[in-house]
Amino acid sequence: MASDSSTFPGRLSLARPMRNPVGRYRNILRIFTAGLFVFLITVFLVLPTFLVIPMSLNDGSYLAFPPQGLTLKWYRAYFSDPDWMAATLFSLKVAFATAIVATTIGTTAALALAKSRLPLKGLLQSLALGPMIVPHVVLGVSFYLVFSPWRITGTFAGFVLAHTVLAIPYVMIVVGAAVQKFDPSLELAALNCGANRIQSFFLVMLPNIGPSVASASVFAFLASFDDATVSFFISDIGGKSIGRKMFEDIDFNLTPVIAAASTVLVAISLALMTAAQLLTTRNRH
Repeated sequence: MASDSSTFPGRLSLARPMRNPVGRYRNILRIFTAGLFVFLITVFLVLPTFLVIPMSLNDGSYLAFPPQGLTLKWYRAYFSDPDWMAATLFSLKVAFATAIVATTIGTTAALALAKSRLPLKGLLQSLALGPMIVPHVVLGVSFYLVFSPWRITGTFAGFVLAHTVLAIPYVMIVVGAAVQKFDPSLELAALNCGANRIQSFFLVMLPNIGPSVASASVFAFLASFDDATVSFFISDIGGKSIGRKMFEDIDFNLTPVIAAASTVLVAISLALMTAAQLLTTRNRH
């Protein structure tokens, strides 16, 4: 006689529970809908940026999409134009100096706020992140009004000073997050072993947060190099960023050279963002 679970109620049934196919299909539909939504949002955000690539290859003498033939002459025009090269090199120098200054100040501020017990600590953090909240048009006008009496508009120092203010919040956010994850018992163990505060910082803390500091410097570089609004207000004939050069050509000489320059900016930004992501991933592991 075949045994049955109903005949022997004390035995556990080995039969698999019935699955609800309707619920499974609903889960698949939810996952598909969420994935499609994320894909559409990503396309909406990224597509306008990458449209400049085919526009920079347009064989015509004006910006058009889709391109009327393919050519690299606008890249040759960009790299052979002394004005474009001067603006690009000036922006690179400013961004490099800004990354150094902003990383130094931002890292110091992040460490100080993380270790301090001030009652106004939250207020100080909010004020430090202010340049990310205030519209860049307002900051540009403010920098122009402050720099004009000092006669540093259009100068290398003026650009570095203004862009440092813009970049410090990014450094503080990245480094501050790394400091929050740092185990303070490691630093305490170094102090118990005879190291002083400076030695424990350079030998224990800095190696742990180093990848985040490097990643923060990349973000500081990009905050300066990609800025156009503030640079528009503090530029002049003597010092002109690539963003200001683009604004001028849009008004007086609208050719695919602008798309070629934009493609170069996108390539540099993507390369640096990839490097920052790799550094952040390394710090997590």
